[in-house]
Amino acid sequence: MSEDQGAPTRHPIDWHNPAFYDRADLDTELRRVFDICHGCRRCFNLCDSFPRLFDLVDESESGEVESVASSAFKSVVDACTLCDMCFMTMCPYTPPHEWNLDFPHLMLRYRALEHREGKRPTSASPRLAETDRNGRAARYFAPLMNWVAKDDNRLTRPLLERFAGVHRKAHLPAFRGKTFVSRASAQAPAINREAPAFGRKVALYATCFVIYNEPRIGEAARAVLAKNGVESEVIYPRCCGMPQLESGDIERVAANARAVAAAFMPWLDKGYDVVALVPSCALMIKLEWPLIVTDDAAVQRLAAHSYDIAEYVYGIARKEGLADGLGPLEGGVTLHMACHARAQNIGRKAADMLNLVPGMALEVIERCSGHGGSIGVTKDFHETALKVGRPAARRALEKGNRYLASECPLAARHIVQGMRNLTAQAEGDGAAGLPAGGAAYHPIELFALAYGLLSAGTEKGAALS
Repeated sequence: MSEDQGAPTRHPIDWHNPAFYDRADLDTELRRVFDICHGCRRCFNLCDSFPRLFDLVDESESGEVESVASSAFKSVVDACTLCDMCFMTMCPYTPPHEWNLDFPHLMLRYRALEHREGKRPTSASPRLAETDRNGRAARYFAPLMNWVAKDDNRLTRPLLERFAGVHRKAHLPAFRGKTFVSRASAQAPAINREAPAFGRKVALYATCFVIYNEPRIGEAARAVLAKNGVESEVIYPRCCGMPQLESGDIERVAANARAVAAAFMPWLDKGYDVVALVPSCALMIKLEWPLIVTDDAAVQRLAAHSYDIAEYVYGIARKEGLADGLGPLEGGVTLHMACHARAQNIGRKAADMLNLVPGMALEVIERCSGHGGSIGVTKDFHETALKVGRPAARRALEKGNRYLASECPLAARHIVQGMRNLTAQAEGDGAAGLPAGGAAYHPIELFALAYGLLSAGTEKGAALS
């Protein structure tokens, strides 16, 4: 992006327009954009979409986009994870530039056409995308589902690969029989009335991953907020629709946006702020929903009053000041900045928050983990995802810090898997570079640990005190 261009501007997604699904019109736009990308090549190392595109062009008869078959474009589209990094940080031709280039939303348009035609991206797993359905089933079958999904289960993982499209070596998160909503309703943390920020109120959009897979992230967030005088309520109407966005099902994303926004309106009316616990969901609320649902005042209002959890805690520190009690985290922290956090254009808030911890030794990695939502575990993309994430995994391994964290729990796990692979391939003992216990954290968990809100002497998997 040129220095005099200003911040990139996103246009509403014109998905109600019949021309949006016109294949000839789409092909013309693909060739226009791909020709610009071919001439620039600034994003060659950002993700696998661009190397695939450039190889297609370089190996074509003329060495130009014009001689690439339209059918070959699908491989470029399938490799896009909709991370938005090319649009937000790399591309010099985004609006308001006259060339009006929005690569991720063009990939979304291609997938929307595929969805309308009854197709799906090769890199998508429709069964994994049903997060609420899978999570609800896990309340009754969590032990069985987790046994089936175990990395070393040689009986079930080949079957899972064949029938669900999940790579047999991809690490899958465990399900919890007791969801975060049920845990939160059973016990609320005591509010510190002496904290400088006492009086604030937050409605936590708990997100499907925290609800069904990692309730500890939500519990840590509530504990940190309560320590700082903030009352919190846990709200979860349904998934934000990011898995459906990846598959081009824009209509379903719009339905989820309307339902979630409507559920949060009473809380906004009562003076609550809305805080999302996972950056992908915060990105959907803040940036994607308003471009998809342009005619719903509730969606627009929610977007204007929503925060990422690290952004919110750091905002407390800047405005009122934090409650006393933070202690050091010995051994250092390696923090991966998730793409969907960076795409929110709010700065490095997770790093800012962790740097508030006394004596913090923080190393920041701003490289893609390669996971890319659910596609990182699919049989067609997992090996590519590991390749894309290898630089981040290598750097984390070299740092050798005690703690590894990412705002995206899936990215964190993926980096650990990459670190283990690198360790296994290296000569000698490289295990010393792995984080303590081979675990990865959300930054808010580390902040809770620094506050002493985790049981003494415990780390990942421990209950909050």
